[in-house]
Amino acid sequence: MQSPRKTIYIVMNRAFAVLLLLFLLASCAPAPTSKPMPTYTPIIITFTPTSTSLPPTPTPSPRPPTSTPTSIPCDPTAIDFCITDGHFLFARPIHLPDNTFVDITYRYGSTANGKRDPHTGVEFVNKFGTPVYAAGVGKVIFAGPDKKPVYMPWPDYYGNLIVIEHADGLYTLYAHLSKILVEQGQTVAVGEPIGAVGQTGVAIGPHIHFEVRRGDVQNQDATENPELWLVPNLDETGSPRGVLQLSIVDQDGKLVKPVKYNLEHHTDKNQSADLIYYESTYDKKMLKEAENAGIGDLPAGWYRIRLLYNGYSYDRWVEVQSGKLTQAVITVK
Repeated sequence: MQSPRKTIYIVMNRAFAVLLLLFLLASCAPAPTSKPMPTYTPIIITFTPTSTSLPPTPTPSPRPPTSTPTSIPCDPTAIDFCITDGHFLFARPIHLPDNTFVDITYRYGSTANGKRDPHTGVEFVNKFGTPVYAAGVGKVIFAGPDKKPVYMPWPDYYGNLIVIEHADGLYTLYAHLSKILVEQGQTVAVGEPIGAVGQTGVAIGPHIHFEVRRGDVQNQDATENPELWLVPNLDETGSPRGVLQLSIVDQDGKLVKPVKYNLEHHTDKNQSADLIYYESTYDKKMLKEAENAGIGDLPAGWYRIRLLYNGYSYDRWVEVQSGKLTQAVITVK
């Protein structure tokens, strides 16, 4: 019988031999081969639209204004000049091809350098018998010789006279006529023939004296400067000319006594004047309105107003636009 120690030794030797045999068999086996990763073909899904155009982008609605803008009129006392539409309500009483321009040597409010009474209207110098037309729609309230001092303080001042009443308290007067074609109470249309140029009354040479009055037609102080009411003539290009309304005032804002001034037209501010008007403000007896000078039929462009007053010189640039009224106020010391 074997001893216990020897038996344990034999068992251990057999176990070791078995482990050794298993190791040798594993090391002699072929290495495992790696399998490639599978490949996938992507599935592409295409979409064919029914319309080739994109849907319209919605337009956002305009946002309501936060406030309603208020129209503020231009103030010619605060800036160099204002440009407005004016109130050119009356057509020319003379039509082309006859002379439709006023006599610039005897404008409204002028005394022709002290040779005549302050002018209550404007003159259209034309040959004897030139047709005269109504400046606006209205009713004839007088047609005949002014033998009584109704519209002026002296009789037979206007000679053959026509007075037409228009809307809004406005009146037009046509004086020194050689012929009268309308009757008192008759309604006339704008541009309707009413008479002919003559030399009656105190007229010097054939012409028509044209007036605009507002309010009390029999009051000489009711006269207005016609150049501020007449539709401007056209220039060489067929565009309406412009009109200037000038106020020369003192420190208190009151219109000053008559003062002479130059009005220079410049095509370019950097070039010399190509046209100069030598003017004077209204006679002191005519200072009753907002302005003391009004000049019509000015070519559009830039104008330089130059004057001397109480030893001080004043210089102002203003723009005159086609068919518009330019307003300027110059304050002097």
